[in-house]
Amino acid sequence: MLDVNRILLMDNGSLEPESTLQLRRLATELDNRLLSRVDPVSLAHSAKIPVEALNGRPAELFEAALDRGWRDGVNEFLVVPLFVGPSHAIVRHVPALLAERKQKTASFRYRVAAPLFVPGETRLAQILADHVREQISPGDRPRVAIVDHGSPNREVTEVRNAIAAQVRSLLSDAVLEVEPCSMERREGAEYDFNEPLLANLLGRPGWNDGPVVVGMLFIAPGRHAGEEGDVVQICRAARTQAVPPVKLTRLLGQHPLLMDILFDRASGK
Repeated sequence: MLDVNRILLMDNGSLEPESTLQLRRLATELDNRLLSRVDPVSLAHSAKIPVEALNGRPAELFEAALDRGWRDGVNEFLVVPLFVGPSHAIVRHVPALLAERKQKTASFRYRVAAPLFVPGETRLAQILADHVREQISPGDRPRVAIVDHGSPNREVTEVRNAIAAQVRSLLSDAVLEVEPCSMERREGAEYDFNEPLLANLLGRPGWNDGPVVVGMLFIAPGRHAGEEGDVVQICRAARTQAVPPVKLTRLLGQHPLLMDILFDRASGK
């Protein structure tokens, strides 16, 4: 049991009900592992999901959870981010909100755990490699695209590239090549580090006429990573000719290793 009043498992939030339902499942499992109360919260968006799509229980946003906990007498919070890398949300926005509360009340204490990927972490790559292997047909040596959303934060993209390099090593002779890419990017040369875009990668020679597996560096289904989400649409548009369809892997949240990582992060590892 952790010596902390309240643990908040926080994702970015989504309008997709399954994203919140998955967050709740992970929070329950983490609660059971830690033997400490874990509340599932989202940074934004999820409060707009109709409650009937969430089994009658509305989603809760991060700031509302802080306020509710404070009213309940909680003065110490551990925030466990369900984020792959050091996005601005967890290195700037969330710490600023917590520091603001600390300034108002001296007894308020908090800690923000590290994101899923930290130096030396290899389990995210193991998850992706497992998921890619599920999609390799007998006799095939596909090309593999490791795709994330794309970020204005170079450090997040560097995390994706590091994970892709690990996947390349793990899959070795099972695939032809492994390349990192972004689903989308901001305009401007200062964001060129997001290249290549998935759509452009799938148009390259070798990628546009042979077997390809897209490794989904997304945690939960939503507008981008859902069954008919943006990534699916990009892949579908890239394969308008009579060539093998692009295969997409499962999401990170569907692999048991993710819980091991969350347990370590909550435990300060």
